[in-house]
Amino acid sequence: MIEFSNVSKRYPTGHEALSRVNLNVGEDEMVFLTGHSGAGKSTLMKLIMLMERPSAGQVVIGGRNLNRMRAGQIPLHRRQVGVVFQNHQLLFDRNVFENVALPLRIAGYGSREIARRVRAALDKVSLLDREKVNPITLSGGEQQRVGIARAVVNKPPLLLADEPTGNLDPELSAEIMKLFRQFNEVGVTILIASHDVELIRAMDCRVLSLSQGQLVYDGFLV
Repeated sequence: MIEFSNVSKRYPTGHEALSRVNLNVGEDEMVFLTGHSGAGKSTLMKLIMLMERPSAGQVVIGGRNLNRMRAGQIPLHRRQVGVVFQNHQLLFDRNVFENVALPLRIAGYGSREIARRVRAALDKVSLLDREKVNPITLSGGEQQRVGIARAVVNKPPLLLADEPTGNLDPELSAEIMKLFRQFNEVGVTILIASHDVELIRAMDCRVLSLSQGQLVYDGFLV
């Protein structure tokens, strides 16, 4: 599902965020991405989303070589990749339903299909009864679940999560991870960036660790 072949990313300032990274994440895998701040985690995810392009090497996502992808193909690619952010990035001038519906409206779905998909996504994260409320009235954990519903409403085969539990206590973090596990069990490939070593160890998933832009570990925590 995710393949990086000798990928480097150097910015105009000269900073090399990634250096000759080789990695593979298979379909249906759930993998954690770790590393200190500045290690290259965010850059790696931006390359997957085509928010950035590599300076060298190849990035292949779901069999699509992103190096060859034209600008007009990027929106379709991004619909195949759901993204969950640490700070939710919800719109507080819209209710929960409209926040989750936003990607579908952008994609041009009809009202009936939007309603069906949004309610199915909210049901999966146990927030179906909160669709009409403003997300600002929700707890931090509930807001994160709205963000997850929005990320999966397009039914993407790949889900990226950037520090999704960074602002949550251990109990809420465990609930969010249970949700990710459930999506993974129905075939969604998931890559989660996280600093929480204890949480990662409890999940017993494969770990990719970056340090100064290089992949320094690929395996399971013991």
